[in-house]
Amino acid sequence: MNLSAITQTYLSTFPYDSSLNPIPRQTPGKLLARANPVGFPNAVLIDFNEKLSLDIGLGSLQTSQEEQFLHASFIPSKLQPYATAYAGHQFGQWAGQLGDGRALFAGEITNHHGQTTELQWKGAGLTPYSRHADGRAVLRSTVREYLMSEAMHHLKIPTTRALALSLSGEAVIRDILYSGNPKPEPGAVMMRTAPSFLRFGHFELLAAQRNLPLLSQLADFTIQNYFPEIQSKGKERYLDWFYSITEKTAHLITQWQRVGFVHGVMNTDNMSILGLTIDYGPFAIMEEYNPKFTSNTTDLPGRRYAFGQQENAALWNLWQLANALFPLIGEEDPIQEVLSAYDALITDKKNRMLCDKFGFNFPRKEDPSFFQNWQNLAQELQADHTLFFILLEEWNPEKNNAADHFEPCFYKPLNKDEKERFNALLALYSLRVQHNQQDQKETQNKMQQSNPKFVLRNYLLHECSEQLAQNDNTLFKKLKTALQSPYENRFSEFAIKRPDQYTNTPGCTMLSCSS
Repeated sequence: MNLSAITQTYLSTFPYDSSLNPIPRQTPGKLLARANPVGFPNAVLIDFNEKLSLDIGLGSLQTSQEEQFLHASFIPSKLQPYATAYAGHQFGQWAGQLGDGRALFAGEITNHHGQTTELQWKGAGLTPYSRHADGRAVLRSTVREYLMSEAMHHLKIPTTRALALSLSGEAVIRDILYSGNPKPEPGAVMMRTAPSFLRFGHFELLAAQRNLPLLSQLADFTIQNYFPEIQSKGKERYLDWFYSITEKTAHLITQWQRVGFVHGVMNTDNMSILGLTIDYGPFAIMEEYNPKFTSNTTDLPGRRYAFGQQENAALWNLWQLANALFPLIGEEDPIQEVLSAYDALITDKKNRMLCDKFGFNFPRKEDPSFFQNWQNLAQELQADHTLFFILLEEWNPEKNNAADHFEPCFYKPLNKDEKERFNALLALYSLRVQHNQQDQKETQNKMQQSNPKFVLRNYLLHECSEQLAQNDNTLFKKLKTALQSPYENRFSEFAIKRPDQYTNTPGCTMLSCSS
């Protein structure tokens, strides 16, 4: 690994707290704070994403020190790890300064294509922004993020990525159900990557502090480094940038909807400026279709971040970012025009995404009504979101009885009336496909590229973490292989409904934020 090639642009660009004091505190006027990892002398590497490491320019793993670097137990002398300060709205309420409570930056690496990637440890110990927590992470949540972030990448959904996963060699106390019964769990640390980990909350913090010079500096830095296509000047530059963020966010939400992903904690501090999926906490891939499904027990009973509310939550978050950027733009009307464009933007993206899933080659005016009918019936019949589209792709109305063919995707037996209404929907679908200006093979190709055959269901991640805690990596390796080819029929044993025994098992349908 080319550790000597890691640079630390942020430390040379922005003001930072250099005290190395991990005591939680406010750091006004500072974007960063130096903090050292706690060090894990007994850490054991579980997995290393060598292909990603080669792609970003870090190289292959060759020495024990390089392995120790991956779990923050060896830090090259020239590197100065740091955490960043940001704020946020959590479940609609202003939370003030938050920051990287268990994340530490090593710096960034640039590959031979000139692409720069940030390197960040998660679970490496206290920072000034850890608040009341310990800066650690448990295996249960870390393996979920490690696998799911890579799964999202291979599903072609913008995301942070996972470079290394290690057992920290220590126990971490967590109350998984918030029931007053905390228990020790295996600790873990991961290294993750992204072009940038900048969040809406970084800009919210500086705006709240009324630090216009630093807000302007960070905005200019962000545009220059991550939005090079923006060439406008003055206030127009910031407005064009905000529109680009809005468009990237709308694209992200639409892609989440495509595969049934529910983030669980769409607070503004968990929203990426680059439109990446970031901070994998109590997420889930929705199984039985339900717009009200929330993956986070903390989100009950309001379901603010339920599957069907994610596009509205994203718009609300964009409003908060707009408030933070207002001092740079200085005019309300153009900002409101961008925000008003969001509804049309995401509606168009969503309709085109659903057309792809159903194999329609272009949107027609009757499609939104058909999509709504399908959503209503899928919810009523408890149809598995992923399996329905797999079966639809394989369905031949001349050869397959609909009730028998689609039976594996329903979580309940259908009565006569339900079967009739489902058959009526399929008849409408068949009529709609006839309007396609493409042959059946092209229709199937479109569906195959949009509908995954493999998704990481929560029960699989639960089984995987349970096995890893017992030093068994069999399922981990199989899931890692499967997630790399999600649009291929390679692992039919995973293309099934959630087994009944996992319906009410903690961590298999909904989760808490405890990690």
